[in-house]
Amino acid sequence: MTMTDRVGPTGGRAAWIEPSARRVGILGGTFDPVHYGHLVIAEQVRDVLELDLVLFVPAALPPHKLDEDVTPAPDRVAMVELAIAGNPAFAVSHVELERAGPSYTTDTLSELSDEAVRQGVARDFYFILSTEALADLGGWHDPERLLALARLAVVPRPGAPLPDGAWLAAHLPGGAASAKRVICVDTLPLAHSASDVRARAAAGRSIRYLVPPAVEAYIRDRRLYLSNNPQRIA
Repeated sequence: MTMTDRVGPTGGRAAWIEPSARRVGILGGTFDPVHYGHLVIAEQVRDVLELDLVLFVPAALPPHKLDEDVTPAPDRVAMVELAIAGNPAFAVSHVELERAGPSYTTDTLSELSDEAVRQGVARDFYFILSTEALADLGGWHDPERLLALARLAVVPRPGAPLPDGAWLAAHLPGGAASAKRVICVDTLPLAHSASDVRARAAAGRSIRYLVPPAVEAYIRDRRLYLSNNPQRIA
């Protein structure tokens, strides 16, 4: 399944999901940078849930990182595109880059759902998130609507195992009804994070085997995480 570029109503470039993709996973994030942990999660969730497509959605303005130093969005998108090249079941969406304001997941799912309606397609969305992110879901923007628009595909993180039904019913907005919208996928968790990669790159240390080779080369060539790189946002 593929994504096809089209010209949006404002003249910008937008991503359009092929009508044949009925079961779509959504993996959002800052991707600063994308690394093998992201790719492993996406592939294993795709496999277990028999998804037609996993859509990587880089955030333009991550709501939880508005005061942090974040690599410019074009670089982060470029790294994702390099990382997923060659996998026809993976695609990148620019939907959050084309929308002003903080990149709220609920707004993104609303746009993608509206696209499915315009296509006349009955499409199921599975929003992929970690157990750590799930624990904070109550503080997200309009979490009840998020749960109405997509099922949650929850994956473990080292030290944060998958929740049981009782925990979900007690902690999710909407309680037991929302718990039925959650699917726990026991993926192989990788311990390293994007912050680990950034720290190693900033120190001039090897990031080989932490990110795909094309991403490693991009980071090196663009000097993305070095403190003297003028392209970093202050």
